[in-house]
Amino acid sequence: MGNSPIAPLDLIAADSLLSPEEREIRSTVRRWLDDNARPHLAKWYEYGDLPVREIAQGLGQLGVLGMHLEGYGCAGQSAVAYGLACMELEAADSGLRSLVSVQGSLAMFALYAFGSDDQREQWLPNMAAGRAIGCFGLTEADAGSDPSSMRTRAVQDGDHWVLNGSKMWITNGTVADVAIIWAETVDGIRGFVVPTTTPGFTARPVHHKLSLRASDTAELAFDDVRLPADAVLPGVTGLKGPLSCLTEARFGIVFGAVGAARDCLSTAVDYALAREQFGKPIAGFQLTQKKLTDMALEVQKSFLLALHLGRLKDSGAITPTMVSIGKLNNVREALDIARESRTILGGSGITTEYPVLRHAANLESVLTYEGTSEVHTLVIGHALTGLDAFR
Repeated sequence: MGNSPIAPLDLIAADSLLSPEEREIRSTVRRWLDDNARPHLAKWYEYGDLPVREIAQGLGQLGVLGMHLEGYGCAGQSAVAYGLACMELEAADSGLRSLVSVQGSLAMFALYAFGSDDQREQWLPNMAAGRAIGCFGLTEADAGSDPSSMRTRAVQDGDHWVLNGSKMWITNGTVADVAIIWAETVDGIRGFVVPTTTPGFTARPVHHKLSLRASDTAELAFDDVRLPADAVLPGVTGLKGPLSCLTEARFGIVFGAVGAARDCLSTAVDYALAREQFGKPIAGFQLTQKKLTDMALEVQKSFLLALHLGRLKDSGAITPTMVSIGKLNNVREALDIARESRTILGGSGITTEYPVLRHAANLESVLTYEGTSEVHTLVIGHALTGLDAFR
């Protein structure tokens, strides 16, 4: 007769590393997702139809949007608390964490870090409440890992800027009220605050996705979009602006990937205990236990890495290279765990009845957005050797 099974993160008493407030924030987000998202995720994923505004308003009321920012209606929580929220969001679906990452760590953070007082006052309170949706336009069809090769241009025309170009793979793009668009200017790359009702701005949904289906993805186009002089973000020039925003978003992924991995492992354990073959649960076979053990080890290590980086971020000691280490390791391990969990579920694992293949498909996107594995590998390689291998 065996002992009662232990939940994955309980193997190393990981909760003892969190404060009571951090555990309560995690539990609050988990309960909200259990009530408002999990019952619908399979349908949203299958039909590619996420109710972004409804979800954003609910998460805004919960205080999750821009929760790591101070003022302007933002919750002002710690980096660890934000990371734990991302972990719960991605344990439900990567599309939900992407919505929050783009809203809070890309669009809102760009305004918070580099915007004028007027820009912040105009947009941040409504975005924190989920009343306004933001998107972030950096990636282009021909400029992904190398954003310096972007073709989108903004030129000054009297008291206005005129924006032309396009952006691709933009989360929240078709529902956004405001877009933070990065464009080449005579002074270098600048960010622009673009209300999506501006003439010449169009957003087209990206269809036929096999990943991140519970997420709004768009191609944005700008045809002589005229913007007032004060549309530019005054606080930064050059790639430092968008890259610092990406570092913020990548931090959320470090925690989020742990959530996806944990959900896959928990599903595999529950299934293995319930599924009987040859007269006993498949959890009682050595090969199945080896799979579960190997996955559990990686979940523990990934969580410890995420938590360590969160504590460093809260102390002001984190670096972009550290975030690259977390993103590269945790997403890679989460994807392996999702695939391995699917093997334990057998044929049942390929349906939307269980989340593991949905997580695996989503993580294929997470692996390559916010910096591909190759990019993060070279960032870490540069830190180790001092040599730049990008060119």
